[in-house]
Amino acid sequence: MKKILNKKNIINALIIGIFLVLILVPSAKAFMIRGLMEIGLFSPDVKNTNENAAPAEAADLSGIKFKDTSGKIVDLGDLKGKVVFLNFWATWCPPCLAEMPSVNKLYEQFKDDKDVVFILVDADSDFAKSQKYMDKKGYKLPVYQVASNVPESIFKGSLPTTVVFDKLGRVSYNEVGAANYASKKFIDFIKKLKASNI
Repeated sequence: MKKILNKKNIINALIIGIFLVLILVPSAKAFMIRGLMEIGLFSPDVKNTNENAAPAEAADLSGIKFKDTSGKIVDLGDLKGKVVFLNFWATWCPPCLAEMPSVNKLYEQFKDDKDVVFILVDADSDFAKSQKYMDKKGYKLPVYQVASNVPESIFKGSLPTTVVFDKLGRVSYNEVGAANYASKKFIDFIKKLKASNI
């Protein structure tokens, strides 16, 4: 029995236990990813746009609709002239939960700005579950459900997916995976899009 309960076996069992918790418990995995974000990993890849390049063609976003908890429909086509932060997430998705505090910080910075719109789309279409999560965390983020077809160029089904549209409705940022959206670099990116007089 002493051979089984030696120091090496106990350490191995602890490592395996921690590994299993990280794999099987979404909140534990989210906590680990959030910690990695805090030390600088998972930074959003915001490429500097070439200001001398010809502007990309604006997409027609009309008909891409989302419904909020009160039943109000928002059509992306009606948001032309505004910067739109669109995030697809789910309560069971550890990377989604890991990035949510940074999304909330970004939202808090721009929530009173009429030129920046936040749409957080619950991929499960379960308002009760998503609102319970937001309330538990103290977030005031606006939760929506998909109310139309969403083109694959915007959302391919991977979570989390974040898309930012400029004021002409052009995709300025489209990334899959968790990122720290409260970083100075990303905040400056949103401010630059907002100030742009394209």
